[in-house]
Amino acid sequence: MAEVTFDRVTKVYPDGYRAVSDVNLGIEDGEFMVLVGPSGCGKTTALRMVAGLEDITEGQLRIGERVVNHVPSRDRDIAMVFQSYALYPHLSVYENIAFGLRLKKVPKDEVDRRVQQTARLLGLEDHLKRKPKALSGGQRQRVAMGRAIVRQPQAFLMDEPLSNLDAKLRVQMRAEIARLQSDLGVTTIYVTHDQIEAMTMGDRVAVMRKGELQQVDDPQTLYDHPVNLFVGGFIGSPAMNMLHARLEAENGGVAAVVGDHRIRLAGRVLQNRPALSGYTDRDVILGIRPENLEDAAVAGGTADENRMTGTVVLREALGSEIMAHVAIAARAAETEETRELARDVGAPETESQVGVEEGKTILVARFSARSRVHQGETTEVAVDTEELHFFDPETGLGIYDDTKGAGS
Repeated sequence: MAEVTFDRVTKVYPDGYRAVSDVNLGIEDGEFMVLVGPSGCGKTTALRMVAGLEDITEGQLRIGERVVNHVPSRDRDIAMVFQSYALYPHLSVYENIAFGLRLKKVPKDEVDRRVQQTARLLGLEDHLKRKPKALSGGQRQRVAMGRAIVRQPQAFLMDEPLSNLDAKLRVQMRAEIARLQSDLGVTTIYVTHDQIEAMTMGDRVAVMRKGELQQVDDPQTLYDHPVNLFVGGFIGSPAMNMLHARLEAENGGVAAVVGDHRIRLAGRVLQNRPALSGYTDRDVILGIRPENLEDAAVAGGTADENRMTGTVVLREALGSEIMAHVAIAARAAETEETRELARDVGAPETESQVGVEEGKTILVARFSARSRVHQGETTEVAVDTEELHFFDPETGLGIYDDTKGAGS
């Protein structure tokens, strides 16, 4: 096992395209680090530089104490698991797992011991004589994992290994991979576009955008304290609602004016984000996570100034909860970041493109299953004001205090 360190690592292609720019990242010995971000953000290029499959233009990459910029891939003592499994179709499961060891001329008895041990670990004992075509997608992915594990490398590199699996199997496999990594204690760098995978698997998560690191933190900190608008919008499912708002003084406190609605901010909001006091009579971007919105008829006890009224345009009953899409009189935040986030999920970049009435925007809310809202009805939405997020519309930085975000 070993640490992996990016020291101002940059990748520039011959045509001048900067795929990765000045990345500083230290991955600790035994840590499970996830690189996440939209397509084209540079996460796979960063992984391929660790693997030795891409040259490094600037900076240093270290595995342990050794600088590996010019060390061939085969000599880096890493093992990579690909999206496509990359199994040899003519070889059995046993032979696929043993292939790398035999190339290194490991003694036959040792090969057999390690293959059998790995097969037990992955539940492949009954499949060792089968060819890949006789296996399910999940079993093939286990074989690909086995081929990496059996080598006992200093680090595992995984490039979207679950993207070819169906949704149910992905959930099962991500739990298995996380358990295996914890049991083996091997330094792991895992690339994914799926932020749910990132949040559930990683000890820490590095969010990338346009070749640059945006934030590196444990999953809960990314969720609770996004450093900027992009991280706030990318982390969380469904995504954070982003609304144009204006802060105004009100009876010794502060209220956020959102279209036709006026939301009085809880005292704790200003205590936790003292920099907000400097935004009175200024525009901000207000972020509200769907889980911090509730059907006011169910929430009960919420003051009128903590509610917004709108029309339910879509109701998705999921059994344990209801996803309500509510059209409210407000303006969606439109910035370079919000447009990029919309493109990443294949959505229109502005609400006008999806037929929403002018002057209104869609608020996605995660209602309790007890809610009785129906499509087409007018409803009141209760807002948990202590969980609101605020971003500077010019810099995109989160508004927190004197040391974090736009409040500095």
